[in-house]
Amino acid sequence: MNNLKIAELLFPNIELSIDEIFKKYPKRELGNNCQVTRYAPSPTGLMHIGNFFQAFISYNLAKNTNGIFYVRFEDTDSKREIKEAKDVIFQILKEFEIWPDEYQDLDGVDHGEYGPYVQSQRVEIYKAFAKKLVAEGKAFPCFCKKTEGKEDVLRLRESKFEQDDEKEYDPCRDLSYEEVKRHLENKEPFAIRLKTRNDGSQRIKFYDLIKGEIDVKANSKDFILLKNDGIPPYAFAHAIDDTLMGTTIVVRGEEYISSTQMHIELFEDLNFKPIHYCHNPLIWKIDENGNKRKISKRKDPEADMRFYINNGYPKEAVLEYLLNLINSGFETWRKNNPNLSWRDFKFGINDITTIAPVFDIVKLNDISKNIISKLSGEELYFKWLGWAKSFDKSLEEILLKDQKKFIKLCQMDRENSSKPRKDIYNLSMMKDYFDYIFNAPILFEIDDIDKDQANEFLYEYSKQYKCFNSNEEWFNNVKEIAGKMGYAVDNKLYKENPNSFKGNIAKVCEFIRIAITGRKNSPTLFNIMDILGIDEVKKRLNHKF
Repeated sequence: MNNLKIAELLFPNIELSIDEIFKKYPKRELGNNCQVTRYAPSPTGLMHIGNFFQAFISYNLAKNTNGIFYVRFEDTDSKREIKEAKDVIFQILKEFEIWPDEYQDLDGVDHGEYGPYVQSQRVEIYKAFAKKLVAEGKAFPCFCKKTEGKEDVLRLRESKFEQDDEKEYDPCRDLSYEEVKRHLENKEPFAIRLKTRNDGSQRIKFYDLIKGEIDVKANSKDFILLKNDGIPPYAFAHAIDDTLMGTTIVVRGEEYISSTQMHIELFEDLNFKPIHYCHNPLIWKIDENGNKRKISKRKDPEADMRFYINNGYPKEAVLEYLLNLINSGFETWRKNNPNLSWRDFKFGINDITTIAPVFDIVKLNDISKNIISKLSGEELYFKWLGWAKSFDKSLEEILLKDQKKFIKLCQMDRENSSKPRKDIYNLSMMKDYFDYIFNAPILFEIDDIDKDQANEFLYEYSKQYKCFNSNEEWFNNVKEIAGKMGYAVDNKLYKENPNSFKGNIAKVCEFIRIAITGRKNSPTLFNIMDILGIDEVKKRLNHKF
């Protein structure tokens, strides 16, 4: 009876009953094996690749079973909230086309029947369940100053709960009704803590969907359910929300394994059906010293999901790379199904890696090169233009001014080619990669060439240069001029007697290529010269090294 009186004393304005809450959140009507998953970010930071990794796993587990994927913002730490965080999260989900079925938009409108999808708008629900636990003697008010809601103090205390094997009972766990009343009359702030049933000697087993059965010590800490501002930390809020919203699988980082015993006891005290946890491995990285560490936004630009948008990586490249990290079988599947969408690759819980994946930007770039190489020239041009519109306005103006020219540029060594070039892995690099199209080169790769010989050939070639209709016509003309000037136009003859010639046809093409582009390697030279036009080509050929 005292527990009931204490509950009423603590929450006099909470009249919402548990039955009313469950009526508002009825059990979902789902087909067999359909999964309901969620991405539940805290808007205290911008999206990390590890967070996106979890969201991507959750999305696929739902979509591969014709289930539901929803977004719920866990915004219970208002002091650390970043204003643009939600906007960036939605921008990234939209950009990578893993849009949720249910969510609350930036205008505060819920899309779905299980909202609000923002925890700060669900406080009355949390308080109703806290009131129930107090009334049942499973929770109690704590007036200790250590619960004043300072996040650093709370985090320190909770981390101690995770690391300390001994029980930790809170001093306020057995306060009488009179004592609680006196504290309240003195207007002392209070938190609500779970009154653990355990004393540190018990062990429990739980089943992780990735790692299997895990045996740990049962929780023996009186951990916080509501802070003294009435806001719940993660443990209490997620137990209630995931139950009411019908979540079937919670995908979260393996750092949460050490606190799962707290969550299990909480589910039991709330009389909730245990939830299925899928603790995915964290993404690591090998640093410049060869040391393995967790990928970090503070140290690694590629840890911030905006990096891929800002640099113009195709979304398919990023998603396919992450599928490689999730399941190594994706690479073989892709080789066998080169023309299918990544969405046709289906995986389940048992297919998720148990080994911590290591991020490799080189591997990502290789995947991206392959995807870009399959685009038509026109597709690549419009993707480049779209990227420039957001990130390089001056480039956008240039690309729009001469659309035909730049579509032709993007088509080079691409269409009607069995082996398209694979030099480009993101759109941000294209301006530098094709810098010779925008401006005549001022630096030339000429360290190991005979400058006098090159100048002699280029002078003669420039006098006879004209426009051609095909690469074959152009090349025959080069051979004709080179042959007259003492160069071998037959490689077999050149190999048999190299001293009889000034060089071979490859050497004179190198002279032309360096004069036109500044480089020894480039896409097809005929195409470049065709794009530049006869006047610009002659101007560059007349440059002396």
